[in-house]
Amino acid sequence: MNVLSIGNSFSHDAQRYLYGIARAAGVTLHTFNLYIGGCPLSMHYRNMLSEEKAYTLEMNGISTGFQMSMKEALLSRDWDYITLQQVSNQSPKYDTYQPYLEYLVAYIRKLAPKAKLLIHETWGYEDGSYRLTEEMKYESYGAMLSDIRGAYERAAKDSASEFIIPSGEVLAGLIAEGIKVHRDTFHLSLGIGRYAVGLTWFKMLTGKDILDNTFSDFDVPVPEEETVMAKKIVTEVCEKYGNK
Repeated sequence: MNVLSIGNSFSHDAQRYLYGIARAAGVTLHTFNLYIGGCPLSMHYRNMLSEEKAYTLEMNGISTGFQMSMKEALLSRDWDYITLQQVSNQSPKYDTYQPYLEYLVAYIRKLAPKAKLLIHETWGYEDGSYRLTEEMKYESYGAMLSDIRGAYERAAKDSASEFIIPSGEVLAGLIAEGIKVHRDTFHLSLGIGRYAVGLTWFKMLTGKDILDNTFSDFDVPVPEEETVMAKKIVTEVCEKYGNK
């Protein structure tokens, strides 16, 4: 299975452990990310038009150091899934998605007609953080996530996507259990945050059980009780979203 994300640092976080999680389950799943930090849909659209080698290509959670255009990436192999997402500070506002999403979807379907298009629902900022309360004017992670959820649901409908990857929902479940999932108030923690979202992607992409997954090659130590809780929450959330 080949998965391409036209994304930013949030798709980088999401893919960091995905290859390893799949490998631990005996699944061949190669992940690719077109990386520009803080890249919104509007910039992806401009890069689409210019065909500039604007992206650093990441493969299986690691930077290759190669620069690539969106067109080159889309034509480089047969993609099973291609994901799109909005930049985090614009994710709650659907008026920032269009008309860029519409044009990007048409471009993807033209150059990679066999690929299934997915919408990656990202996540809110850490409770109590300056970014959340002062920059975004939200009182809580949950309040921001509510608007994010609504925007991504519209995006999935308008783009006729196969399904939504509910990363934000999974993280909300971990936060409710008192588990810290952010590292700098908005990116994912290097351990449990990235792990939980990687599990979410794997579960949604394959539908396979994750409760016995043995992946443990984390960049920082993760307590066993947190991995157990992550597997439980991911399973519950993904079953709600239908796995696929």
